[in-house]
Amino acid sequence: MKLVTQTDNLNIRYGDEKAIRMLCEAGFDGIDYSMFCMDNDDDILNTSQYAAHAESLRKIAESYGVTFEQSHAPFPPFRVGDEAYSKKTMPRVERAIEISGILGAKACVVHPVAAGKDQYDINMRYYETLLPLAQKHGVKIALENMWGRDKETRKIIPNICSLADDFNRYIDSLDPQHFTACLDIGHCGLVGSDAATMIKKMGAHRVTCLHIHDNNNIDDNHTLPYTRSIKWDEVLEALGEIGYKGNFTYEADNFLKKFPDALIVPCLEFMVKVGRYMISEIEKNSVKK
Repeated sequence: MKLVTQTDNLNIRYGDEKAIRMLCEAGFDGIDYSMFCMDNDDDILNTSQYAAHAESLRKIAESYGVTFEQSHAPFPPFRVGDEAYSKKTMPRVERAIEISGILGAKACVVHPVAAGKDQYDINMRYYETLLPLAQKHGVKIALENMWGRDKETRKIIPNICSLADDFNRYIDSLDPQHFTACLDIGHCGLVGSDAATMIKKMGAHRVTCLHIHDNNNIDDNHTLPYTRSIKWDEVLEALGEIGYKGNFTYEADNFLKKFPDALIVPCLEFMVKVGRYMISEIEKNSVKK
């Protein structure tokens, strides 16, 4: 099981090339390439240089013996009723899948979109349009469990793919050769679901990717495990119990935000130590089974 982390916070802070080198030197085995920067019209990934840029990043990682394992497309990929946004972003998501293939990533996370009472049909039609791209570029499209907000109270509530039964419905309706589930552990508690229970209900045949991060079950904190409220012993036991075979992928780099530059490297090294421990616990629980 590879220890992987996303690039988002470091990309913003230092740029892609330095971010990749820092993650490799800190001891991560793999990289989850965040493409949220594509929201910016002038980002390099939106220019004719996108393929060359992706090739250069792959070469940097390969020089350290590190691989791009996962990626994340800009989100949401479309908005119902917002034609201008959808017209701009949908082609960028398609390019993100192509970039994922250039990097050698196995999966690209493409969020499902809250779309009211017809959202299942709307999203299924959308994912079907991505199938030829997944096939062409050799990248699985990973759906993620999401959350919404109550319009009046602004509190987080369940929405699309938030709960196991709904998430399973989507995954079971799609071609497993080209689509999969990325289970966001932090999102489970936000909607009142127990992460360990959700892991068991979904199983390793559906869940092949993870987003690992902690929160207080109220806000989407995206910080380091063991610093908030998630019951990690139960989560790691459940992953071992189902025989999870994917990578251990952090989406926890908000942990880094308040630290000064002089402390970022030791913070990354600490994240590696925490991740290695958690992987050992998953593997221990798997052996017990």
